[in-house]
Amino acid sequence: MARPVTYDTVREIALALPGVEEGPCYGTPGLRVRGKLIARLWEDGETLVLKVGFDAREMLMAANPESFFLTDHYVGHPYMLVRLPKVGREQIEHLIEEAWRLNAPKRLVAEREATPPAPRSSPARRPAR
Repeated sequence: MARPVTYDTVREIALALPGVEEGPCYGTPGLRVRGKLIARLWEDGETLVLKVGFDAREMLMAANPESFFLTDHYVGHPYMLVRLPKVGREQIEHLIEEAWRLNAPKRLVAEREATPPAPRSSPARRPAR
């Protein structure tokens, strides 16, 4: 059985992306790329505030309202709330990378696209010889 997604999972995924840094945001841990917020832990400790395009947000919320939702505060902002225990790791990886792409400088995105991703099956990377 897959482990549930937690903020530690989100943190691990996000900090592996170029230029991402962690720091406080409204009293909770937040993740930024070059100073721009991509995600933060919501006050309940199990929900993620995630940067997302408005169209993608509407599609995700319509397809899975148990996992993705809004409060009135976020209606006019390009963020949505994600119930972490209700999503899988692969889905949150994709969503975090998309949030990163919305904020990362074009140079960082180009560098990432030029570098092949590390294999997911091995947790430890071996140095190249």
